[in-house]
Amino acid sequence: MSSRDRILARIRRAVGERGPDAEGEPGASGRAGAPGYARIPRDYLRVHGVRTPQESADLLAAHLAEYRAAVHRTDRHGLPALLAGLLDARGARTVLVPPGLPPSWLSRAGQARVADRAASTARELDAVDSVVTGCALAVAETGSIVLDAGPGQGRRRITLIPDHHVCVVRAPEQVVDSVPLALALLDPARPLTWISGPSATSDIELDRVEGVHGPRTLEVVLLTAAED
Repeated sequence: MSSRDRILARIRRAVGERGPDAEGEPGASGRAGAPGYARIPRDYLRVHGVRTPQESADLLAAHLAEYRAAVHRTDRHGLPALLAGLLDARGARTVLVPPGLPPSWLSRAGQARVADRAASTARELDAVDSVVTGCALAVAETGSIVLDAGPGQGRRRITLIPDHHVCVVRAPEQVVDSVPLALALLDPARPLTWISGPSATSDIELDRVEGVHGPRTLEVVLLTAAED
């Protein structure tokens, strides 16, 4: 069995497709069924420390800020005004809205709405000023936002091409402490996008350039429970 065959077999097991197991023999499907998969050691720490939900949200906010993302906090009553203010402060004239985004979120925003269409070209998306989405979850220990193209998130490319992304995270229910805990909740067959701050890169002299592989500006709104 070649190295290529072994790598592809491991990928098939990870995503749940039927394929040969690690030894090249016909195996059961996927994540829990294949014998080779079951023998993978998982003796690593699943989380580093014990935190309250508030402490996890605070850690997420601290890491996001360290990565140069702007972090805001509000409840459902203040969310429409906050989102409208963020878009106005950006000078946005258009905002891309995924079809599953709750209508109330942008009820006070005056920007022209752009639909998430399969036919949209990269040039058309590049002309959009801002995009507002929800998320699948967020990881406190790494300061990462995870999108899986679910309701309120839209296609992957709408958060990679426009220059300004506003992402709403429901805290604490969408905040998990660690990557292992996140992976246990995510569907590996979905198109997962992991975001840790604005897109950035640097050259050999460590000159940082933002907006290369995705949005130049990332704003994260931690949506907390309202005190009615």
